[in-house]
Amino acid sequence: MQLNINPDIEKPIFIQIAEQLEDSIFTGVFAVETKIPSTNEISALLNINPHTVLKGMNLLVDENIIYKKRGLGMFVKEGAVETIRRKRQGQFYEQFIASLIREAEKLHMTKEEIISLIERGYENECDPD
Repeated sequence: MQLNINPDIEKPIFIQIAEQLEDSIFTGVFAVETKIPSTNEISALLNINPHTVLKGMNLLVDENIIYKKRGLGMFVKEGAVETIRRKRQGQFYEQFIASLIREAEKLHMTKEEIISLIERGYENECDPD
């Protein structure tokens, strides 16, 4: 696993850590019921305060993505990938679909016109040429 933290952006470091751990779980770097790196390991790797790392991990605990085994560390929770998928689908809707619909309404586009554009986009992306 590789964490890339950028202290120069507005997003807090603990959120960057949580997002990257979440992505590692979602993409299979950490499988269900496997141990993730400890707070101390991550803080040493990134040269940041362990409390910052713990704050990011606690976000994932609160979202039922990881859990703590007392004395053993943090582990990926059963169903974590599906939890992340549902979360990301909701974010996808808010960030892209709702925005797309608002813009389409401004352009007086019909639902059918929007669907046609999406289908055209899929055809262009899937075209092997």
